[in-house]
Amino acid sequence: MRLTLGLSPCPNDTFIFDALVNGRLETGEPGADGLELEVFHEDVQTLNEWALAGRLDVTKLSYGVLPRVLDRYALLEAGGALGQGVGPLLVTRPGAAFDPATALVAIPGRDTTAHLLFALAYPEAGRRRFMLFSEIEAAVASGEVDAGVIIHEGRFTYAARGLVKVADLGERWEALTGAPIPLGGIVGRRALGGPLLRRVDALIRRSLEASRARTGPLSGYVRGHAQEMDEAVMRQHIALYVNDFSLGLGPAGRRAVETLLEVWRRTNPGVAVPRGVLAADLP
Repeated sequence: MRLTLGLSPCPNDTFIFDALVNGRLETGEPGADGLELEVFHEDVQTLNEWALAGRLDVTKLSYGVLPRVLDRYALLEAGGALGQGVGPLLVTRPGAAFDPATALVAIPGRDTTAHLLFALAYPEAGRRRFMLFSEIEAAVASGEVDAGVIIHEGRFTYAARGLVKVADLGERWEALTGAPIPLGGIVGRRALGGPLLRRVDALIRRSLEASRARTGPLSGYVRGHAQEMDEAVMRQHIALYVNDFSLGLGPAGRRAVETLLEVWRRTNPGVAVPRGVLAADLP
């Protein structure tokens, strides 16, 4: 059976899915056809837009857009990014006074979790420019924007670009909710049915276990897709975003997702959000 799969090129995604997409896992089972994956590597905002359009069978997306696609997709347990101390950062230039009421702030996509967390922290901020995440640090440094919300490997590179942190948006979320931060997850098309989605979930978990067991340098697949080519930075990125929640949400992860959905409902009154979330619960 052929499935389309959407991933970001970031090291956490390529590390998790490396063995699966590169044929180092046996995807066939007795009595069942093997899976053939057609893989697309796109930035997370593009994947969010594709999820809204229902383009792919299985895809990475920002948790910020999850409430808007639950009519079509269900959340898988494995492959996502949740945790503590992993949230997006708001940065600016040294000596710049940040006034959320007047500052022009670059944000990595309208439907990203970063935007949701920024909006929760600074509801009065009205001047927002949505940009590709990898362009934000340069836009802040050049003065094109007053501040920017950075994600992914930006946590490790902003200081080297001469930028300073205004706020850790993840810390604000954790203080407000007491829950881990749901950043990105993997969803599968509901029409595929519970048994197939649970099988894909198990394969993602096995793929991550295979990457964790690998010794030596990072694979060429991970290095070839990374925005930041320094292996030490890639390993920092993986260590921060790939954890036990990536193997499976577990009770704490599920509570974090439900907390995010409840926050989204409160900040989007009148918008219906389906209650069924997990592929594990589908027939």
